[in-house]
Amino acid sequence: MSRRIRMAGTLLAASALTMGALTGVASAQVDSGRAAAAKVDNPYAGAKVYVNPDWSAKAAAEPGGSKISNQPTGIWLDRIAAINGTGGAMGLRAHLDEALKQSGGSPTVVQLVVYDLPGRDCSALASNGELGPTEIDKYKTQFIDPIAAILSESKYANSSLRIVNTIEVDSLPNLVTNTGGRATATPQCDTMKANGNYVKGVGYALNKLGAIGNVYNYIDAGHHGWIGWDDNFNPTAQVIKQAATAEGSTVDKVAGIITNTANFSALKENNFTINDSVNGTTVRQSKWVDWNRYVDELSYAQAFRQELVNVGFPSNIGALIDTSRNGWGGSARPSGPGAKTDVDTYVNGGRYDRRIHVGNWCNQSGAGLGERPKAAPASGIDAYVWMKPPGESDGASSEIPNDEGKGFDRMCDPTYTGNPRNGNNLSGALPNAPLSGHWFSAQFQELLKNAHPAL
Repeated sequence: MSRRIRMAGTLLAASALTMGALTGVASAQVDSGRAAAAKVDNPYAGAKVYVNPDWSAKAAAEPGGSKISNQPTGIWLDRIAAINGTGGAMGLRAHLDEALKQSGGSPTVVQLVVYDLPGRDCSALASNGELGPTEIDKYKTQFIDPIAAILSESKYANSSLRIVNTIEVDSLPNLVTNTGGRATATPQCDTMKANGNYVKGVGYALNKLGAIGNVYNYIDAGHHGWIGWDDNFNPTAQVIKQAATAEGSTVDKVAGIITNTANFSALKENNFTINDSVNGTTVRQSKWVDWNRYVDELSYAQAFRQELVNVGFPSNIGALIDTSRNGWGGSARPSGPGAKTDVDTYVNGGRYDRRIHVGNWCNQSGAGLGERPKAAPASGIDAYVWMKPPGESDGASSEIPNDEGKGFDRMCDPTYTGNPRNGNNLSGALPNAPLSGHWFSAQFQELLKNAHPAL
Protein backbone atom coordinates (compact mmCIF):
# COMPACT_ATOMS: atom_id res chain seq x y z
CA MET A 1 0.00 0.00 0.00
CA SER A 2 1.05 3.60 -0.45
CA ARG A 3 0.99 6.24 2.22
CA ARG A 4 -0.03 9.83 1.56
CA ILE A 5 2.52 12.46 2.54
CA ARG A 6 1.53 16.08 3.04
CA MET A 7 3.71 18.45 1.03
CA ALA A 8 3.00 22.02 -0.13
CA GLY A 9 -0.74 21.49 0.11
CA THR A 10 -0.81 18.34 -2.00
CA LEU A 11 -0.96 14.65 -1.12
CA LEU A 12 1.78 12.68 -2.81
CA ALA A 13 1.94 8.89 -2.98
CA ALA A 14 5.08 7.20 -1.79
CA SER A 15 4.87 3.46 -2.22
CA ALA A 16 8.08 2.82 -0.31
CA LEU A 17 6.35 3.81 2.92
CA THR A 18 3.52 1.88 4.51
CA MET A 19 0.29 3.19 5.96
CA GLY A 20 -0.07 3.35 9.70
CA ALA A 21 3.26 4.89 10.68
CA LEU A 22 1.36 7.93 11.91
CA THR A 23 -0.10 6.05 14.83
CA GLY A 24 2.02 2.97 15.05
CA VAL A 25 -1.00 0.73 15.43
CA ALA A 26 -1.61 -0.42 11.87
CA SER A 27 -1.61 -4.00 13.08
CA ALA A 28 -3.77 -3.39 16.17
CA GLN A 29 -6.07 -6.28 16.91
CA VAL A 30 -9.75 -5.81 17.62
CA ASP A 31 -12.17 -8.09 19.39
CA SER A 32 -12.71 -10.35 16.39
CA GLY A 33 -9.02 -11.27 16.32
CA ARG A 34 -8.63 -9.86 12.80
CA ALA A 35 -6.24 -6.99 12.10
CA ALA A 36 -7.87 -3.58 11.67
CA ALA A 37 -7.27 -1.64 8.47
CA ALA A 38 -4.03 0.30 8.33
CA LYS A 39 -4.40 3.96 9.17
CA VAL A 40 -4.11 6.54 6.43
CA ASP A 41 -2.32 9.85 6.78
CA ASN A 42 -5.44 11.96 6.25
CA PRO A 43 -8.70 10.19 7.11
CA TYR A 44 -10.74 12.73 5.13
CA ALA A 45 -8.87 12.20 1.85
CA GLY A 46 -10.98 10.14 -0.56
CA ALA A 47 -13.73 9.60 2.01
CA LYS A 48 -17.36 10.52 2.53
CA VAL A 49 -18.25 12.19 5.84
CA TYR A 50 -21.25 11.04 7.88
CA VAL A 51 -24.36 13.21 7.97
CA ASN A 52 -26.05 13.09 11.38
CA PRO A 53 -29.79 12.45 10.80
CA ASP A 54 -30.73 14.13 14.10
CA TRP A 55 -29.07 17.41 13.13
CA SER A 56 -30.07 17.13 9.49
CA ALA A 57 -33.76 16.89 10.36
CA LYS A 58 -33.60 19.99 12.57
CA ALA A 59 -31.74 21.96 9.90
CA ALA A 60 -34.14 20.88 7.15
CA ALA A 61 -37.13 21.96 9.26
CA GLU A 62 -35.80 25.55 9.34
CA PRO A 63 -36.65 28.04 6.55
CA GLY A 64 -33.75 27.77 4.11
CA GLY A 65 -32.18 24.97 6.10
CA SER A 66 -32.39 22.44 3.29
CA LYS A 67 -29.48 24.27 1.64
CA ILE A 68 -27.11 22.82 4.24
CA SER A 69 -28.98 19.93 5.88
CA ASN A 70 -26.89 17.42 3.91
CA GLN A 71 -23.63 18.67 5.42
CA PRO A 72 -21.64 16.50 7.88
CA THR A 73 -21.41 17.70 11.47
CA GLY A 74 -19.85 16.49 14.72
CA ILE A 75 -21.62 14.18 17.18
CA TRP A 76 -21.10 15.48 20.71
CA LEU A 77 -20.63 12.83 23.39
CA ASP A 78 -20.84 15.38 26.20
CA ARG A 79 -22.09 13.20 29.05
CA ILE A 80 -22.21 9.53 29.92
CA ALA A 81 -25.86 9.22 28.95
CA ALA A 82 -25.11 10.47 25.41
CA ILE A 83 -23.32 7.19 24.66
CA ASN A 84 -26.65 5.37 24.65
CA GLY A 85 -28.70 8.37 23.50
CA THR A 86 -30.78 10.88 25.44
CA GLY A 87 -34.03 12.74 24.87
CA GLY A 88 -34.77 10.90 21.67
CA ALA A 89 -31.31 11.59 20.24
CA MET A 90 -29.39 8.71 18.70
CA GLY A 91 -26.70 6.96 20.73
CA LEU A 92 -23.22 6.03 19.52
CA ARG A 93 -24.13 2.58 18.18
CA ALA A 94 -27.13 4.00 16.31
CA HIS A 95 -24.90 6.62 14.68
CA LEU A 96 -22.32 4.02 13.69
CA ASP A 97 -25.00 1.73 12.24
CA GLU A 98 -26.42 4.62 10.21
CA ALA A 99 -22.91 5.56 9.08
CA LEU A 100 -22.38 2.03 7.78
CA LYS A 101 -25.57 2.42 5.73
CA GLN A 102 -24.47 5.79 4.38
CA SER A 103 -21.02 4.44 3.53
CA GLY A 104 -22.18 1.78 1.09
CA GLY A 105 -18.83 0.13 1.79
CA SER A 106 -16.80 3.20 0.84
CA PRO A 107 -14.45 4.97 3.31
CA THR A 108 -16.61 7.20 5.51
CA VAL A 109 -15.51 9.52 8.31
CA VAL A 110 -17.60 9.68 11.50
CA GLN A 111 -16.83 12.78 13.59
CA LEU A 112 -17.15 12.42 17.37
CA VAL A 113 -16.51 15.05 20.04
CA VAL A 114 -15.30 13.34 23.21
CA TYR A 115 -16.16 15.88 25.89
CA ASP A 116 -16.78 14.96 29.53
CA LEU A 117 -13.58 15.56 31.51
CA PRO A 118 -13.71 15.91 35.29
CA GLY A 119 -14.17 19.60 36.14
CA ARG A 120 -14.86 20.26 32.47
CA ASP A 121 -14.33 23.71 30.97
CA CYS A 122 -13.01 25.32 34.12
CA SER A 123 -13.30 28.86 32.74
CA ALA A 124 -16.80 28.79 31.20
CA LEU A 125 -19.84 27.88 33.27
CA ALA A 126 -22.10 27.34 30.25
CA SER A 127 -20.20 24.20 29.30
CA ASN A 128 -19.48 22.79 32.74
CA GLY A 129 -20.00 19.05 32.87
CA GLU A 130 -21.44 16.31 35.01
CA LEU A 131 -18.18 15.11 36.62
CA GLY A 132 -16.53 16.79 39.58
CA PRO A 133 -12.82 17.74 39.55
CA THR A 134 -11.70 14.52 41.27
CA GLU A 135 -13.86 12.02 39.34
CA ILE A 136 -11.12 10.83 36.98
CA ASP A 137 -11.84 7.15 37.64
CA LYS A 138 -15.50 7.63 36.71
CA TYR A 139 -14.39 9.40 33.52
CA LYS A 140 -12.21 6.44 32.62
CA THR A 141 -14.54 3.58 33.49
CA GLN A 142 -17.98 5.03 32.73
CA PHE A 143 -17.18 7.31 29.78
CA ILE A 144 -14.01 6.45 27.86
CA ASP A 145 -14.05 2.68 28.40
CA PRO A 146 -17.63 2.24 27.10
CA ILE A 147 -16.87 4.40 24.03
CA ALA A 148 -13.72 2.38 23.34
CA ALA A 149 -15.64 -0.89 23.78
CA ILE A 150 -18.23 0.12 21.17
CA LEU A 151 -15.67 1.40 18.67
CA SER A 152 -13.66 -1.83 19.10
CA GLU A 153 -16.56 -4.06 18.11
CA SER A 154 -15.71 -5.94 14.92
CA LYS A 155 -18.78 -4.58 13.16
CA TYR A 156 -17.28 -1.08 13.35
CA ALA A 157 -13.53 -1.57 13.79
CA ASN A 158 -13.23 -3.81 10.73
CA SER A 159 -15.46 -1.67 8.53
CA SER A 160 -15.11 1.16 6.04
CA LEU A 161 -15.60 3.70 8.82
CA ARG A 162 -12.88 6.11 9.89
CA ILE A 163 -13.62 7.46 13.35
CA VAL A 164 -12.32 11.00 13.96
CA ASN A 165 -12.32 12.05 17.63
CA THR A 166 -12.09 15.67 18.73
CA ILE A 167 -10.61 15.23 22.19
CA GLU A 168 -11.86 17.42 25.05
CA VAL A 169 -12.55 20.89 23.68
CA ASP A 170 -10.86 23.81 25.51
CA SER A 171 -9.39 21.67 28.29
CA LEU A 172 -5.61 21.78 27.86
CA PRO A 173 -5.36 25.45 26.77
CA ASN A 174 -7.15 26.40 29.99
CA LEU A 175 -4.23 24.98 31.97
CA VAL A 176 -1.98 27.57 30.33
CA THR A 177 -4.08 30.71 30.09
CA ASN A 178 -6.42 30.54 33.09
CA THR A 179 -4.09 29.47 35.90
CA GLY A 180 -1.18 30.62 37.99
CA GLY A 181 -1.98 34.16 39.02
CA ARG A 182 -2.87 35.50 35.57
CA ALA A 183 -5.66 38.07 35.40
CA THR A 184 -7.69 35.45 33.54
CA ALA A 185 -7.09 32.69 36.11
CA THR A 186 -10.00 30.92 37.80
CA PRO A 187 -9.93 28.81 40.98
CA GLN A 188 -11.43 25.91 39.02
CA CYS A 189 -8.63 25.95 36.43
CA ASP A 190 -5.99 26.17 39.18
CA THR A 191 -7.60 23.10 40.74
CA MET A 192 -7.50 21.14 37.48
CA LYS A 193 -3.87 22.06 36.88
CA ALA A 194 -2.92 21.03 40.41
CA ASN A 195 -4.70 17.67 40.38
CA GLY A 196 -3.55 16.77 36.87
CA ASN A 197 -6.87 15.28 35.85
CA TYR A 198 -7.13 17.14 32.54
CA VAL A 199 -3.75 15.77 31.49
CA LYS A 200 -4.55 12.30 32.83
CA GLY A 201 -8.00 12.24 31.25
CA VAL A 202 -6.81 13.34 27.82
CA GLY A 203 -3.90 10.90 27.95
CA TYR A 204 -6.21 8.05 28.90
CA ALA A 205 -8.64 8.89 26.09
CA LEU A 206 -5.85 9.10 23.53
CA ASN A 207 -4.36 5.79 24.65
CA LYS A 208 -7.61 3.79 24.79
CA LEU A 209 -9.17 5.20 21.64
CA GLY A 210 -5.97 5.49 19.64
CA ALA A 211 -5.29 1.78 20.02
CA ILE A 212 -8.24 1.05 17.72
CA GLY A 213 -7.13 0.65 14.12
CA ASN A 214 -9.62 2.95 12.41
CA VAL A 215 -9.68 5.72 15.05
CA TYR A 216 -8.00 9.11 14.54
CA ASN A 217 -7.53 11.42 17.53
CA TYR A 218 -7.35 15.20 17.10
CA ILE A 219 -6.53 17.23 20.23
CA ASP A 220 -8.27 20.57 20.66
CA ALA A 221 -5.77 23.45 20.44
CA GLY A 222 -7.99 26.47 21.07
CA HIS A 223 -7.90 29.21 18.44
CA HIS A 224 -5.62 32.03 17.35
CA GLY A 225 -7.37 34.63 19.52
CA TRP A 226 -6.64 32.54 22.59
CA ILE A 227 -3.31 30.77 22.08
CA GLY A 228 -1.64 32.99 19.46
CA TRP A 229 0.36 35.09 21.93
CA ASP A 230 3.99 34.29 22.65
CA ASP A 231 3.38 33.39 26.30
CA ASN A 232 0.60 30.94 25.34
CA PHE A 233 1.83 29.36 22.10
CA ASN A 234 4.73 27.11 23.07
CA PRO A 235 3.42 26.43 26.61
CA THR A 236 0.20 25.06 25.10
CA ALA A 237 2.20 22.83 22.76
CA GLN A 238 4.14 21.56 25.77
CA VAL A 239 0.95 20.78 27.73
CA ILE A 240 -0.47 18.91 24.72
CA LYS A 241 2.77 16.92 24.52
CA GLN A 242 2.50 16.16 28.25
CA ALA A 243 -1.06 14.86 27.81
CA ALA A 244 -0.16 12.89 24.68
CA THR A 245 2.46 11.00 26.67
CA ALA A 246 0.38 10.48 29.84
CA GLU A 247 -1.49 7.38 30.99
CA GLY A 248 0.32 5.07 28.57
CA SER A 249 -0.32 7.19 25.47
CA THR A 250 2.31 8.25 22.95
CA VAL A 251 2.47 11.02 20.37
CA ASP A 252 1.82 8.37 17.72
CA LYS A 253 -1.77 8.10 18.98
CA VAL A 254 -2.43 11.68 17.89
CA ALA A 255 -3.46 12.20 14.27
CA GLY A 256 -3.40 15.97 14.68
CA ILE A 257 -5.02 19.01 16.22
CA ILE A 258 -8.30 20.82 15.73
CA THR A 259 -8.62 24.58 16.09
CA ASN A 260 -11.56 26.97 16.37
CA THR A 261 -13.89 24.24 17.66
CA ALA A 262 -17.29 25.84 18.30
CA ASN A 263 -15.67 29.25 17.81
CA PHE A 264 -15.85 32.18 15.44
CA SER A 265 -12.31 33.17 14.41
CA ALA A 266 -12.14 34.09 10.72
CA LEU A 267 -10.44 31.51 8.53
CA LYS A 268 -8.42 34.04 6.53
CA GLU A 269 -8.25 37.82 6.93
CA ASN A 270 -7.47 39.12 3.45
CA ASN A 271 -7.49 42.85 4.16
CA PHE A 272 -4.52 43.01 6.55
CA THR A 273 -1.61 40.86 7.67
CA ILE A 274 0.40 40.59 10.84
CA ASN A 275 3.31 42.24 9.03
CA ASP A 276 1.42 45.41 8.05
CA SER A 277 2.05 48.78 9.68
CA VAL A 278 0.29 52.14 9.59
CA ASN A 279 2.29 55.33 10.01
CA GLY A 280 5.09 53.29 11.54
CA THR A 281 2.82 51.40 13.98
CA THR A 282 2.59 47.65 13.56
CA VAL A 283 -0.78 45.92 13.24
CA ARG A 284 0.23 43.95 16.32
CA GLN A 285 -0.29 47.11 18.38
CA SER A 286 -3.92 47.51 17.29
CA LYS A 287 -6.53 46.95 19.98
CA TRP A 288 -7.99 44.05 18.00
CA VAL A 289 -4.74 42.13 17.46
CA ASP A 290 -3.22 43.21 20.80
CA TRP A 291 0.30 41.84 20.17
CA ASN A 292 -0.94 38.46 18.92
CA ARG A 293 1.26 36.73 16.33
CA TYR A 294 -1.73 35.70 14.18
CA VAL A 295 -4.74 37.45 12.67
CA ASP A 296 -6.68 34.43 11.42
CA GLU A 297 -7.23 30.75 11.98
CA LEU A 298 -5.51 29.26 8.93
CA SER A 299 -2.14 30.85 9.68
CA TYR A 300 -2.46 29.88 13.36
CA ALA A 301 -3.42 26.25 12.68
CA GLN A 302 -0.54 25.80 10.26
CA ALA A 303 1.95 27.37 12.67
CA PHE A 304 0.71 25.47 15.72
CA ARG A 305 0.84 22.18 13.84
CA GLN A 306 4.49 22.93 13.10
CA GLU A 307 5.11 23.84 16.73
CA LEU A 308 3.89 20.40 17.78
CA VAL A 309 6.31 18.85 15.31
CA ASN A 310 9.04 21.00 16.87
CA VAL A 311 8.28 19.62 20.35
CA GLY A 312 8.31 15.98 19.25
CA PHE A 313 5.16 15.01 17.36
CA PRO A 314 5.42 13.14 14.03
CA SER A 315 6.18 15.44 11.11
CA ASN A 316 3.07 14.39 9.22
CA ILE A 317 0.42 15.17 11.83
CA GLY A 318 -2.48 17.16 10.44
CA ALA A 319 -4.87 19.88 11.51
CA LEU A 320 -8.62 20.41 11.28
CA ILE A 321 -10.29 23.82 11.38
CA ASP A 322 -13.90 24.19 12.48
CA THR A 323 -15.47 26.55 9.93
CA SER A 324 -19.08 26.06 11.02
CA ARG A 325 -19.53 29.64 12.22
CA ASN A 326 -16.62 31.77 11.03
CA GLY A 327 -17.90 32.99 7.66
CA TRP A 328 -18.74 36.57 8.73
CA GLY A 329 -20.57 37.41 5.50
CA GLY A 330 -23.56 39.53 4.70
CA SER A 331 -23.67 43.31 4.47
CA ALA A 332 -21.24 43.76 7.36
CA ARG A 333 -18.38 42.04 5.52
CA PRO A 334 -15.76 44.63 4.49
CA SER A 335 -14.91 44.71 0.79
CA GLY A 336 -11.38 46.01 1.32
CA PRO A 337 -8.84 47.39 3.83
CA GLY A 338 -9.73 50.06 6.35
CA ALA A 339 -8.47 53.62 6.04
CA LYS A 340 -4.85 54.21 7.05
CA THR A 341 -5.79 57.00 9.44
CA ASP A 342 -4.34 54.95 12.30
CA VAL A 343 -3.70 51.30 12.98
CA ASP A 344 -7.05 50.69 14.73
CA THR A 345 -9.05 52.29 11.92
CA TYR A 346 -7.11 50.19 9.42
CA VAL A 347 -7.68 46.88 11.21
CA ASN A 348 -11.26 47.48 12.32
CA GLY A 349 -12.29 48.74 8.91
CA GLY A 350 -10.92 45.70 7.11
CA ARG A 351 -11.43 42.74 9.40
CA TYR A 352 -14.04 40.14 8.50
CA ASP A 353 -14.46 38.99 12.10
CA ARG A 354 -17.05 41.45 13.43
CA ARG A 355 -17.01 40.41 17.08
CA ILE A 356 -16.66 43.15 19.66
CA HIS A 357 -13.61 41.35 21.05
CA VAL A 358 -11.73 38.24 19.92
CA GLY A 359 -12.36 36.71 23.37
CA ASN A 360 -16.13 36.61 22.83
CA TRP A 361 -17.28 33.03 22.26
CA CYS A 362 -20.98 32.58 23.07
CA ASN A 363 -23.70 32.66 20.37
CA GLN A 364 -22.12 35.60 18.58
CA SER A 365 -24.35 38.13 16.88
CA GLY A 366 -23.61 38.61 13.18
CA ALA A 367 -21.80 35.30 12.68
CA GLY A 368 -22.25 33.27 9.51
CA LEU A 369 -21.58 29.81 8.19
CA GLY A 370 -18.00 29.48 6.95
CA GLU A 371 -16.32 27.31 4.35
CA ARG A 372 -18.20 24.10 3.70
CA PRO A 373 -16.56 20.88 4.92
CA LYS A 374 -13.71 19.97 2.59
CA ALA A 375 -10.76 17.56 2.62
CA ALA A 376 -7.14 18.74 2.28
CA PRO A 377 -7.93 22.41 1.55
CA ALA A 378 -4.49 23.85 2.41
CA SER A 379 -0.96 22.85 3.35
CA GLY A 380 -0.94 20.90 6.61
CA ILE A 381 -4.74 21.00 6.93
CA ASP A 382 -6.52 17.63 6.80
CA ALA A 383 -9.97 19.23 6.46
CA TYR A 384 -12.30 22.09 7.10
CA VAL A 385 -15.07 20.63 9.28
CA TRP A 386 -18.32 21.61 10.91
CA MET A 387 -17.54 20.02 14.26
CA LYS A 388 -19.96 22.36 16.04
CA PRO A 389 -23.38 21.69 14.52
CA PRO A 390 -24.76 25.05 13.32
CA GLY A 391 -27.87 25.95 15.27
CA GLU A 392 -26.82 24.32 18.53
CA SER A 393 -26.50 26.87 21.33
CA ASP A 394 -23.25 27.66 23.14
CA GLY A 395 -25.06 28.42 26.39
CA ALA A 396 -28.19 29.95 27.87
CA SER A 397 -28.71 33.73 27.96
CA SER A 398 -30.13 33.42 31.47
CA GLU A 399 -30.10 30.78 34.16
CA ILE A 400 -32.06 27.64 33.23
CA PRO A 401 -32.31 24.78 35.77
CA ASN A 402 -31.17 21.52 34.18
CA ASP A 403 -29.88 18.02 34.91
CA GLU A 404 -26.98 18.28 32.44
CA GLY A 405 -24.51 20.02 34.76
CA LYS A 406 -24.58 23.20 32.66
CA GLY A 407 -24.28 26.49 34.53
CA PHE A 408 -25.17 30.05 33.58
CA ASP A 409 -22.23 31.95 32.11
CA ARG A 410 -22.62 35.70 31.84
CA MET A 411 -20.67 35.61 28.55
CA CYS A 412 -23.91 34.24 27.05
CA ASP A 413 -25.89 37.21 28.39
CA PRO A 414 -26.07 40.05 25.82
CA THR A 415 -26.21 42.63 28.63
CA TYR A 416 -22.95 41.44 30.25
CA THR A 417 -20.13 44.00 30.20
CA GLY A 418 -17.34 41.45 30.31
CA ASN A 419 -14.30 40.28 32.25
CA PRO A 420 -10.51 40.22 31.76
CA ARG A 421 -10.79 37.36 29.26
CA ASN A 422 -12.68 39.59 26.80
CA GLY A 423 -11.11 42.91 27.73
CA ASN A 424 -14.17 43.91 29.77
CA ASN A 425 -16.28 44.39 26.64
CA LEU A 426 -19.90 43.51 25.94
CA SER A 427 -20.37 39.79 25.30
CA GLY A 428 -21.85 40.17 21.78
CA ALA A 429 -24.15 37.20 22.48
CA LEU A 430 -27.59 36.71 20.92
CA PRO A 431 -30.56 36.99 23.32
CA ASN A 432 -33.02 34.25 24.33
CA ALA A 433 -30.57 31.37 23.88
CA PRO A 434 -31.28 27.90 25.32
CA LEU A 435 -28.84 25.61 27.14
CA SER A 436 -25.63 24.65 25.36
CA GLY A 437 -26.23 21.95 22.78
CA HIS A 438 -29.95 22.71 22.52
CA TRP A 439 -31.47 23.93 19.25
CA PHE A 440 -31.37 27.70 18.78
CA SER A 441 -33.43 28.66 15.74
CA ALA A 442 -32.51 32.35 15.83
CA GLN A 443 -28.81 31.50 15.74
CA PHE A 444 -29.34 29.09 12.84
CA GLN A 445 -31.11 31.79 10.83
CA GLU A 446 -28.32 34.26 11.61
CA LEU A 447 -25.75 31.80 10.33
CA LEU A 448 -27.67 31.23 7.09
CA LYS A 449 -28.11 34.96 6.50
CA ASN A 450 -24.43 35.79 7.04
CA ALA A 451 -22.88 32.74 5.38
CA HIS A 452 -19.63 33.22 3.47
CA PRO A 453 -19.29 31.81 0.91
CA ALA A 454 -22.96 32.72 0.48
CA LEU A 455 -25.44 29.90 0.13
